[in-house]
Amino acid sequence: MVKLIEGVDYEVKDNYFEPSYFLDIQRTFMSPKIPWSFEAETNNNHPVGDNEFYFHSLVYMAEPCLMEYEMFLPLWNLFQIRSLMRIKANCYPSKENRVVHSPHVDQDFSHKGAIISINSCDGYTILEDGTKIESVANRVLFFDPGRSHSSTNCTNAKARFNINVNWL
Repeated sequence: MVKLIEGVDYEVKDNYFEPSYFLDIQRTFMSPKIPWSFEAETNNNHPVGDNEFYFHSLVYMAEPCLMEYEMFLPLWNLFQIRSLMRIKANCYPSKENRVVHSPHVDQDFSHKGAIISINSCDGYTILEDGTKIESVANRVLFFDPGRSHSSTNCTNAKARFNINVNWL
């Protein structure tokens, strides 16, 4: 699916990865072997005192940060990456109510990005035009993360897991 709505350009691809490769990613990033870091704010536009938080694990930031970086080497060709900026895994714990986090940009300039959904749940990503992209395991959202977007937690799974990839 490719959409062009009011200048918002994005593409959603379901069942993007070969099943055994995706299962390796899923098993790895939904396991206790990943070192998750607590973040008291969901992004830089986080309202003070709203009690929203998440966990993240940097896989790559200017250089590999985890041994698991090697499992993402196929992305260089699949995503046609020229210059990798960041790979970050996110874990948004489940809550009784779904919360839409404040809109943000990953970098303050246009670039390429992908959100890889690791599990299916009722969480989603909201693009600047209000389009909701649901979290479905092995779904990839390609978009410009230099444009405003929001994340959510989930209510029907233990957590919402995804992987953010940013590149030029």
